[in-house]
Amino acid sequence: MIIRDLQIRKENLGLKRPYTIAYKTVDHVENVVVTLTLQNGIVGWGAANPSKYVVGEDVDDTWNVLTHADQARELLIGSDIRRLGELLNRVHQAFRGHAGALAALDIALHDAFCQALGISLVEWLGQAHEKMLTSVTIGIKSVDETLAEAEEYLGLGFRCLKVKLGHSWEEDAARVAKLRERWKDLPIRVDANQGYDTDSLLKFYHEIQDYHVELIEQPLPAHAIDAYRRLPEELRHMIAIDESLITPADAYQLSLPPAAGDIFNIKLMKCGGISEALHIATIARQAGIRLMWGCNDESIISISAALHTALSCPHTQYLDLDGSFDLARDVVAGGFRLEDGYLMPVTDKPGLGLQPLS
Repeated sequence: MIIRDLQIRKENLGLKRPYTIAYKTVDHVENVVVTLTLQNGIVGWGAANPSKYVVGEDVDDTWNVLTHADQARELLIGSDIRRLGELLNRVHQAFRGHAGALAALDIALHDAFCQALGISLVEWLGQAHEKMLTSVTIGIKSVDETLAEAEEYLGLGFRCLKVKLGHSWEEDAARVAKLRERWKDLPIRVDANQGYDTDSLLKFYHEIQDYHVELIEQPLPAHAIDAYRRLPEELRHMIAIDESLITPADAYQLSLPPAAGDIFNIKLMKCGGISEALHIATIARQAGIRLMWGCNDESIISISAALHTALSCPHTQYLDLDGSFDLARDVVAGGFRLEDGYLMPVTDKPGLGLQPLS
């Protein structure tokens, strides 16, 4: 079970269409892809696409960190994958503070380890959920464009929408109103990406109270923790903390009463992979905080890793794992299936259940 090779490359995965959020427009996507090969031929897959706006690093930074002086190869080649805990500790010590590098290696190690055991990742972690509804994201658009894109996604089999907001609370409320007018029972979530101040948030919340919005993701700036704590309790109950939550230490601070929000949005690309995500999940569980699992524009590789991990946590309530559906191409297939809006992991194949594409 010895690791004999580690390959690191950048892949341009494209985008089916550009989209806009509160602070940027995205028109193309690259991922760092890691393959870790064992002597018996098993290949573990990892990938990363961190957000510079959130964690201070992007794909190029991840590539540079992982390939610098062949440090990652020297750290892992010749090691026994069965010593997973030891290898993860090595990786986290060597690449501390580099979320993308940590995530890519952490995911590849977990995939190879579970393949070596002959069991899927979610089964090894302990499967708590068979499947879960995922939202699909609509960027900041006009009302007409929002409705048209929603119609398209529903036609593709999605059953839950997440709408990006943050430029104008009045326009944002109007978009939500039109969506609810068109689809009475459709689950709707919104994400302001830090685009509001407290006054705008309260006005928006007042306007949408009757529209049965499931959650409001990161409406205030990441540093404004005290402002979150001062929000009305009924509003904090539907706040999903995203950009404020990077590390387990953040999770601990955010969970101190009164909690800044009653939902934690965990992303492998923020915290640095499966191991750190589970630390955050444990803190949230002790504090009675629900979990949401999110993503960036990521390969099926890391989306699968997030899904397998999410479904191992009993307090996972929301999935927002649509990042691979936006891509024009990928390097693997498998990992999960989308059926009537629900994501379910591949469990009849070991590890993440991936198949490479030529």
